[in-house]
Amino acid sequence: MIARRLPLQSSEPVVWFARVRLMLSASALAAVILFDVPHRVRLGVVLAAVALPWSAALLVLARRQAQLAMSPGAAAGDLILLAMVQLAEPISYGGVRFLALFLIATHAYFLGELRGLAAAIVAVVLLVPAAPLLDVPLSGGTLAFYESLFALSAVCCGLFVARLRTAESAERLRARDVSRRAIEAEAGVRRRLAESIHDGPVQELIGLDLILASIDQAVARGDADSVRERLVEARSLTERNIGALRDEIVGLGPYAFDELTFDAAVEQCAPVWQRRFGLDIELAVDRLDLGNELCGALFGIAQEAIANAGRHAQASRVVLTLRAVGGEAELRVSDDGHGFEGTSPLESTDPGHIGLASMRERAELIGGRLTIETGERGTKVLVRAPLVSPEAAPGPDGAPGAATASRAE
Repeated sequence: MIARRLPLQSSEPVVWFARVRLMLSASALAAVILFDVPHRVRLGVVLAAVALPWSAALLVLARRQAQLAMSPGAAAGDLILLAMVQLAEPISYGGVRFLALFLIATHAYFLGELRGLAAAIVAVVLLVPAAPLLDVPLSGGTLAFYESLFALSAVCCGLFVARLRTAESAERLRARDVSRRAIEAEAGVRRRLAESIHDGPVQELIGLDLILASIDQAVARGDADSVRERLVEARSLTERNIGALRDEIVGLGPYAFDELTFDAAVEQCAPVWQRRFGLDIELAVDRLDLGNELCGALFGIAQEAIANAGRHAQASRVVLTLRAVGGEAELRVSDDGHGFEGTSPLESTDPGHIGLASMRERAELIGGRLTIETGERGTKVLVRAPLVSPEAAPGPDGAPGAATASRAE
């Protein structure tokens, strides 16, 4: 359960609720004035002297400091006000119960599960014991039945609404965290690539320029041996830089899935991964007809899993397999590293686990499921996703979808 207050994305819902509260108080006072209520004086005093000022004050507070307007104190004040209305006019029994459930649900939405449950318990303690002592419209077993039903409904309402908000907030925070880490990862890739190009090819191209200048001087002198030596040196330097730049490009991922299949892209990248992470990578990849989106997502997951195995798990061996299982593509990446000790890999926010949440996001984008099994003997990343995505499904006239058609071209 969530004990802390859930973050507010906007103060508008709190302000709306404060307006509704004020409207309810004003409507109740108008109803007391217009209709023949048995204890209209007492009820009118409570509504005019307590409910309206309280509601107006919370509206002002909601506009200035929304968090304070939805504090546990505000919830307690609302429920105490309902208890005062019930004492002033016992015949309002039914209306008080309806409003109590509304207030419990609203406060639980903003306060979280533990505080939502506490608000429900406060409502039950304030309203239920007093009902048998007042001249409410029910009595005996009927009253006990309705009060039991109200108490159960109040507790369930507080818990269920708060849990919905908790899940919604957790998903929003997770998405924000994934976006933040994706931006950080992109910045890291840009920085590493810039440093790699500056310290490698750029410096060596400066050397190549000097070699070419010396070749020009040797030609002017007619020194054929020196020209040949400088040409061999220039060719060697050029080949070395071509290889370095090719490794950088391949390391960025499958840059042309319209032309490359998943197996071809992985086979090209495997040697780069082996050199970069010091891993022995074994491939068992079936040649499947995968759409571009599916290829890109599966490749990104495989790349992240291998990077984690090499950087964080100190693995020495990784096995990557891809096969079709019952209309789904199954990607499996297993390593012999030390795994994630004492943490849930998909929920950890430790920097060493960066990228795991993005793996789950990639799987969800293609309608797939990601599971990670980890332990002392290593980690296994398993992804299953439909082989045919919605955009690749046949059209109404039986023609292939857009993704399939573009791939066929």
